[in-house]
Amino acid sequence: MQNTLIPIAFSRKTPLPEGGRLLATDVGGTKADMALFVMENGRPVLKEEHRYASSRWDSLIDMALDFCEQKKIPKRMSISFAGPVKQGRAEGTNLPWDIDSEGLRQALNMDTVFLINDLEANCYGLGALQEDDLQLIHPGENPEPGNGAVISPGTGLGEGGLYWDGEAFHPFATEGGHAHFAPRHERDWRLFNYLAEQYGHVSWERVVSGMGITNIFRFLRDIEQMEPPPTLEHIEAPAISRAAAAGSPISQEAIRLFFRYLAWEAANLVLKFKATGGIYIGGGIVPKIWNDVHRDIFNENFFVVGRLASLVKAAPVTLILNQKTALMGAGWYGAYG
Repeated sequence: MQNTLIPIAFSRKTPLPEGGRLLATDVGGTKADMALFVMENGRPVLKEEHRYASSRWDSLIDMALDFCEQKKIPKRMSISFAGPVKQGRAEGTNLPWDIDSEGLRQALNMDTVFLINDLEANCYGLGALQEDDLQLIHPGENPEPGNGAVISPGTGLGEGGLYWDGEAFHPFATEGGHAHFAPRHERDWRLFNYLAEQYGHVSWERVVSGMGITNIFRFLRDIEQMEPPPTLEHIEAPAISRAAAAGSPISQEAIRLFFRYLAWEAANLVLKFKATGGIYIGGGIVPKIWNDVHRDIFNENFFVVGRLASLVKAAPVTLILNQKTALMGAGWYGAYG
């Protein structure tokens, strides 16, 4: 295994031999990336990939057959899936799919199928990244080795942990994105009540994700009486981000609140995991729209945690720029599983 930037522990129980082939996929609520990896010089190398729209497919079996239509299906597969994984099975949170690793293995005539949570895959993927795949946001004040954390706003909100054993990180999945959102100020409470009327339970995912940006925008329009731009035809996160960049006040405020809540929950993870080894921000939203204004909003809110602010200040904060991190993590997990 190459000397990577971030040391990640892999089981290495049955690693792929040299030249071994692996099918890996990262399945999210919006898209699914599928790739072919081949072992070269002791490490998995991505050889071919394709992106699918998840909602347009009925199952991962059909997707895999389509990807492998012109080539022999590998005997090993590794799946990163956005949803809780229990005993080789998973149900999608933002995608109406059920996945059974044993059923997939039989249907595709494979020897082994691994199924892990997408944030666990994100954590494993850190071991495949190089320095130009990362951007340091906060270096940490007198940082010391310790546990780490990953927070990834995308279609939903993923959160994962990295246990530090003194030599390497051991990734683990969580469903912390579905924990209860904690408002602090009057406007936050108005937002909370607005969302509670719609959803009942208001989780962090309802405000720190693509749907979160949309929820915040609708709240600002419906409750705060802010005027939406006439050119905004579809109230969706990408369109809101573009409108914010074009100067729309309501869109800019929606993005500002998104980054505020992201900072709050990122700080929560540092405290809960004692993540002196750092917190990594991934997902499909933040790396695409990050700028100096958003950095200032994040930093203004990240350190406001009360008596243990010194612990949060000690944790480095790093932005994951590589959008294939979960796919790479699935590939590396499958190769060294």
